[in-house]
Amino acid sequence: MFVRALWATVYISIVAQVLGIILGLVAALMRMSNFGPLRFLSGAYVLVFRGTPVLVQIMFIWLIIPGRTVGFGAFTLKQEVFAGILALGVNEGAYMREIIRAGIDSIDKGQMEAGKSLGMRYGAIMRRIVLPQAARVIVPPLGNEFNNMMKTSSLVYIIGVYELFSDAEQVFSSTGNVAPFIAVAFWYLVLTSIWSIVQASIERRLAVSEHGDELSLRERAFAVWTEGGGVSRLGDWPFSAGGRWRGRS
Repeated sequence: MFVRALWATVYISIVAQVLGIILGLVAALMRMSNFGPLRFLSGAYVLVFRGTPVLVQIMFIWLIIPGRTVGFGAFTLKQEVFAGILALGVNEGAYMREIIRAGIDSIDKGQMEAGKSLGMRYGAIMRRIVLPQAARVIVPPLGNEFNNMMKTSSLVYIIGVYELFSDAEQVFSSTGNVAPFIAVAFWYLVLTSIWSIVQASIERRLAVSEHGDELSLRERAFAVWTEGGGVSRLGDWPFSAGGRWRGRS
C-alpha cells in the first residue's frame, strides 16, 4: 500500500509538471503575441490561477468532471486522480508562463532578427534558436517548481486520491499514532533531495557560474544538505571547483 502511495505521488507530480510546462509555454507565446485577445486571455489565465488558492482549484475541477473514471485509449485514470493532475497542472502553468516568458525575454532580440534574415519561420526560430538558449534561464526555476510540485501534490488527498499523505492519514485515523506523518515528511525529504541532485546535474550541463567555475556533482550534492535543497544560482556557491573559498558578495 505504501509503495502504491509513493508511486502515486511521483507520477502525479511528473504528469502535472509536464502539463504545467506545456500550458506555460502556450500562455507565454500568447502573451508575446501581437494579437490583443490572445494577450488578454493569457493575462486572465495568470490572474485567476495565481490569485486563487490551489486547494479551491482542485475542489472546483474535481466537482465539474463527471464520472468515476476518465479514459485515454488503452488506459484509464480514476476521476479524482485526473482532476488532481489537471488542477495541479493548470495552476502550475500560470507560474511557468512567467518563468518561460522571462527566459525568452533574456535572449537578445538580434537572435530573432538573424533567424528571420535567413528565411526561417517564427516557429522554427523559437524551436532551433531561442528556446534552446532560453533553457539556461528556465531550467533552474523550473527545477525549483517541480520540487515544490512534489510537496503540493499532497493537497489532492482532499478529493480522495491515495498518495503519501493519504496513506499516513489513514494509519493515523485507525491508530492515533503520529509516526506515519513523520515517515511521510522523511519520504518527501528523500524525493526532493533526489530531485535536487538531478536538477544540479542538469544545471551543470547548461550553465557555468559567473566566475567561470563549473561545480562538480559532489559539490552540488553537498549543497542539497547544506543550503536547504540545492543551489538556485551557481554563482551563489562559496567554493570554486578546486575547493577554494571565494567568499560571498
